[in-house]
Amino acid sequence: MADTEEHDENLVIDTSEDADSAYGDNDTESATTSLRSAVFAYHYENGRRYHAYRKGAYWGPNDEASSDTLDIFHHICTLTLGGKLFLAPISENPQRVLDVGTGTGIWAIDFADQFPSAQVIGTDLSPIQPSDVPPNVYFEVDDACDEWVFTKESFDFIHVRAMYGSVADWGKLYEQVMLHLKPGGYFEQVEMSVVPKSDDDSVGPDSIFSQWGRVSLEAGDAFGKTLRCVDESKDGLVAAGFEDVVEHRFKWPIGGWTKDKTLKEIGLYNRLHWEQGIEGWCMFLLINYLGWTKQEVDVYLAKMRGMLRDRKVHAYQDV
Repeated sequence: MADTEEHDENLVIDTSEDADSAYGDNDTESATTSLRSAVFAYHYENGRRYHAYRKGAYWGPNDEASSDTLDIFHHICTLTLGGKLFLAPISENPQRVLDVGTGTGIWAIDFADQFPSAQVIGTDLSPIQPSDVPPNVYFEVDDACDEWVFTKESFDFIHVRAMYGSVADWGKLYEQVMLHLKPGGYFEQVEMSVVPKSDDDSVGPDSIFSQWGRVSLEAGDAFGKTLRCVDESKDGLVAAGFEDVVEHRFKWPIGGWTKDKTLKEIGLYNRLHWEQGIEGWCMFLLINYLGWTKQEVDVYLAKMRGMLRDRKVHAYQDV
């Protein structure tokens, strides 16, 4: 599918019927088939499915429920940006674009549709992207925390979204971004806070929402991959040497409590996002890194779902 001279050390997942026709000997076919089988040999625990490649490197499930949550998140991001996929002032005809941690691939697919001039590459630990995609988009199974094998200074635009809790060394990742952007290229990162808050004290210090914030940050620290990206990314980018760093801050309501029409719509989708996402967001980390039992997590989630439906609570999160 992709130009193997430029990124042949990543596993490109090709689902076409003649996917093996490019390999000239049985040894190569066997090795590739074994690698593909390992990537698709998903890991299951506590009723959720997780990636097999670099098992345990990421806290989130990769099952259908998780994919639905990621697509809801994409829709909220699009609503927030007024229908745009990004804010960076890139050219009208980008040639090479990289979407790091592409998830379901929905952003990369939409970008490829909008910019047919671009070769769009999406990388992720999980091969959960669809096979019916625009001809100018490619998906690869890869760990972005490794040294990148792409051609240096080859991308016009590199995009990262919701990588909180995924990276142990952001300085190293930003260094890889710098090395692989063309001179004058752009990097855009979107992160959301895991800490619900309010401006009217409806999220009190003893509420389950406040507990969620404290416990989530503690779990990320125990995992060794911070969940504080929303507050740390700008300083990290400046420290890494990026120029003209611009931060845009948004408030996402959790629920439809606000009177603003656009924010109300965002809030209703965001409540659905939380209701569908909270189990996958916490199950792996709380059980494996904070020592909770599944029963304790289930009780915790029930309390969270109750507060998510409480109309007296005017919670939001920073993005």
